[in-house]
Amino acid sequence: MANPEGPYVKVHFRLEIEDDWPPVSVESLWAVELGDGTARLDNIPWFVRGIACGDIVATEPDEEGVRWAGEVVRHSENCTIRLIVFRDGGSGPARQSVINAFHGLGVCGEGIERFGMVALDVPPTADLAKVQRLLSHGVAKEWWDMEEGCVTAQWRAASAD
Repeated sequence: MANPEGPYVKVHFRLEIEDDWPPVSVESLWAVELGDGTARLDNIPWFVRGIACGDIVATEPDEEGVRWAGEVVRHSENCTIRLIVFRDGGSGPARQSVINAFHGLGVCGEGIERFGMVALDVPPTADLAKVQRLLSHGVAKEWWDMEEGCVTAQWRAASAD
């Protein structure tokens, strides 16, 4: 399948491991090559902090052609929220029900069986206050635990309301 915006590439991020987390030292994300030494991230990060889907990052290939992420050139204004789902042991149906609940609020997500995780991509057009209320409700009910992987000023302002 051809992408009219540019070819898909993998962009690799080095991760700092602290207290055995994250469980990997490198995370690779799909991105659209923009042709000027930058790429637009096209999937939700599982472990990288401070970036979100849609961000444009500088990339630098190493001698083997592996593209390594540099600085963020432009933020997308999306937020990355990660959940570890406790309900039903983080089963596939439990993860899917979480994704479905947030989808109704304009949020995309994906689940991964390992760790029973769900990663959410929250665009600035979503009802951020409702998303935050659902996140807090799920934590209070012990349905999941959450981490704000990348948030914006708009996200922080919505939580202050």
